[in-house]
Amino acid sequence: MEGWLPIVVMIVLSAAAFIGGLFMSNFLVGPKNPTPEKSAPYECGMPAVGDARERQSVKFYLVAMIFLLFDIEIAFLYPWALALRDLGWFGFVQILTFFLILTVGYIYVWRKGVLDWGPAVLRRPRGQAERKAA
Repeated sequence: MEGWLPIVVMIVLSAAAFIGGLFMSNFLVGPKNPTPEKSAPYECGMPAVGDARERQSVKFYLVAMIFLLFDIEIAFLYPWALALRDLGWFGFVQILTFFLILTVGYIYVWRKGVLDWGPAVLRRPRGQAERKAA
C-alpha cells in the first residue's frame, strides 16, 4: 500500500489544481455585467412567485412518503426477481404477501383522500350527495 500513497496524493493535487484553474479562468475571462434578472433564482423558466419558506400542504408530504414506499418496493422486487428460481413457492408466497400488505396500504391512503388533489368542490364525503338529493 505504500506505493499507492504518492499516486493518490498526485491525483488529489491534480484534481484540486484543475478545479482551481477552472474557477480562476471563469473569474478572469467571464463577463461581469450582472442584472437583477440574471441574479434571480431560476425555477424552471417561470418567474419566482411567493416566498420559498411558505408552508406546504400536508398532502404533499404524504404523497412523497407514499412515493418513497413504492420506490423501496421496487428496490426489493428486483433482487427477489433475480432469486425467484432459488426461492421457489415459498418466495412466491412471500412476495404475494408483500404485495397484499402494500395494496391494503394503498387502498387505505386512497380512501383517506391523500391522493385527491382536485378542487374541494369535486371531492364530497360519501353519503353527502345522497343526503343533499333527499
